[in-house]
Amino acid sequence: MSSTWHILGAGSLGSLWACRLARAGKAVRLILRDEQRLAAYQAVGGLTLVEQDHRSLYAIPGETHDATGPIHRLLVACKAYDAAPAVARLAPRLAEGAELVLLQNGLGSQDEVADQVPHAHCIFASSTEGAFREADWQVRFAGHGFNWLGNPLNSAVPAWFDDLHDAGIPAQWSVDILSRLWRKLALNCAINPLTVLHDCHNGGLLGHLTEVDQLCDELANLLLRCGQPEAANDLKEEVQRVILATAANYSSMYQDVRHGRRTEVHYLLGHACRVAARHGASVPQLEHLQQRLVDSLKARGLPSD
Repeated sequence: MSSTWHILGAGSLGSLWACRLARAGKAVRLILRDEQRLAAYQAVGGLTLVEQDHRSLYAIPGETHDATGPIHRLLVACKAYDAAPAVARLAPRLAEGAELVLLQNGLGSQDEVADQVPHAHCIFASSTEGAFREADWQVRFAGHGFNWLGNPLNSAVPAWFDDLHDAGIPAQWSVDILSRLWRKLALNCAINPLTVLHDCHNGGLLGHLTEVDQLCDELANLLLRCGQPEAANDLKEEVQRVILATAANYSSMYQDVRHGRRTEVHYLLGHACRVAARHGASVPQLEHLQQRLVDSLKARGLPSD
């Protein structure tokens, strides 16, 4: 099996992983969406990683989805709504038993990807690392965090996992990755939409804690109905800790809206509401929040799905 890391998505996290893996001497190839993007990438000579005031250029080979050669390991680092269509285009190149590491926010896109490639193994990831693109092909490492990876269908640690440690990517294999993903989804549902609706940084929610607490109560009950008691434990307290710890930050959803980008509401609030309906759980606060957010996005001319 090839040891090459193919990376789909040259956004902030995809670029961050690509640069660190390349720096550690791992074989990396970047998959770009079309020939125009590939030409633009090749014109600048690679990806630039900015750490504090230090800039390093990594001449990582690039290709499009229809390049030749099988893919044995694929890091899927695009947005949740792009993941399944992008992987579907690559499906003919995925070797039998290929491993896909899915870095998407929220829940739902992982199953959509798995449906596209039944001959592959999907590994779910949850990341708290901070990075943002300063410009095309240039990513700034904004804050140290952590990465948890796991496969709900196979608890065995993959042979390539040491590549992450070699590359300085802080990571741990989690046998209960779904619990971590549910917990992160609940945190995002309790914080991100409200920052958009109240037009504030995370700390601004300290003035709306009654609303936050009501959402946390519903989310905790939903997690219990979904068989995720660990994810529900002390949710309200952790949400308040996150708000305080990131008071000066703007949520990812807020930043998407501010820059006129599509949000991942379908895989955050949307997923929570759909799962609640399947379990017959009453979530009036979440449903009302989703409708308010959808109305706000439509008023701004942004997609609401």
